[in-house]
Amino acid sequence: MKNKELSFWLFITPVVLSLSLVVIVPVLMGLFYSFTNWNGLTFTEIVGFDHYKRLLGDTNFRDSLWFTFKFAFVSVIVLNIIGLGLALMVTSKMKTNNILRTIFFMPNLIGGLILGFIWQFIFVRVFAAVGDFTGIEGLMGWLSTSTTGFWGLVILTVWQQAGYIMIIYIAYLQGIPKELIESANIDGASPFQKFRYIIFPLLAPGFTVSMFLTLSTSFKIYDQNLSLTGGGPFNSTQMVAMNIVDTAFSSNQMAYGQSKAVIFFIIVAIFSLTQVYYSKKREVDL
Repeated sequence: MKNKELSFWLFITPVVLSLSLVVIVPVLMGLFYSFTNWNGLTFTEIVGFDHYKRLLGDTNFRDSLWFTFKFAFVSVIVLNIIGLGLALMVTSKMKTNNILRTIFFMPNLIGGLILGFIWQFIFVRVFAAVGDFTGIEGLMGWLSTSTTGFWGLVILTVWQQAGYIMIIYIAYLQGIPKELIESANIDGASPFQKFRYIIFPLLAPGFTVSMFLTLSTSFKIYDQNLSLTGGGPFNSTQMVAMNIVDTAFSSNQMAYGQSKAVIFFIIVAIFSLTQVYYSKKREVDL
């Protein structure tokens, strides 16, 4: 018994140390620095809640937070719908399933910065050329307004991450007993009925995982935002991650930027944990 306990702690100690050094210690240090006048190297005094009080009147931070909420809400819904749709398509009886899986997953292998520049070229140059040729004014000046910038970010994010979400749903779809589907076919159930009463309930754990990943990722997007819109025009498409980085490094307000990061961390944690709680509860109900 003692040998088992010793081996358990020998195996878990490196993980605990790594987690502490990479996550727990930086979070605690960042929380402490948010109460000081830290400049990135040293601090001379503790200012208490001054930075957090200043946040209450920071309209740029509130605007970026609201933009991030809208973006996360739309992205999570669209990503899960398209990811599930792709998963259902490539798990059907098609000869090109393996090829389609590779094609759909490939955008996830490309870095966010590179994808941002690629889609910036598409939105600005290609859309403008198509608009000139067809006379469609709606294709002109993409990324020049907050609305088109918003949907540009959504399109980029969905195109990049839908294949990854597809893989998650595929894993759960393949775990559904084939006997249930065969029984439904014998009983004459329609495709919609099979999805509604068999596939959808059994995919509940997959929804929990995918919702958590898409929600947390959508909140924390930075590189795509930087390369696609740069937060423009006039910071109208600036997400919270970019606002924090600009505050800390561009404006050289490290402690203030850290206080924003602490608030953002708390918000993301609340939303993510709440989503997991209700998703898990829904799994039991289904």
